[in-house]
Amino acid sequence: MKTFKLLLVSLAFATSAPFAISAHAQAMDHSKMGGMNMPGMKMDTTPASMTEGEVRKIDKEAKKITLKHGDIKNLDMPGMTMVFQVKEAALLDKVKAGDKVMFTAEKADGAIVVTAIEAAK
Repeated sequence: MKTFKLLLVSLAFATSAPFAISAHAQAMDHSKMGGMNMPGMKMDTTPASMTEGEVRKIDKEAKKITLKHGDIKNLDMPGMTMVFQVKEAALLDKVKAGDKVMFTAEKADGAIVVTAIEAAK
């Protein structure tokens, strides 16, 4: 009888294991697999969308810009006023305090960085 119970438990485990593995594989976030390119895997390669904002202050020496901005959808961030680093100092030459702008911000090295900016039309 003891052998029969052991056999029954083993059989139950063996038949359920493939389902558990399949469910785990489906639940994994494959977009964070470190650049692995697997056939049939869809990666999000779309560029970050532009966000509306207004330039409040520019600090060229520190490569920083203060923006009052709307929701930054790609970062899941609500609208607020905050200081951003800029990817390239030359971006700060495109705008001045008071300008309405469209910009792109992304996370890089633990900070949120403005990667593109242009005066709104």
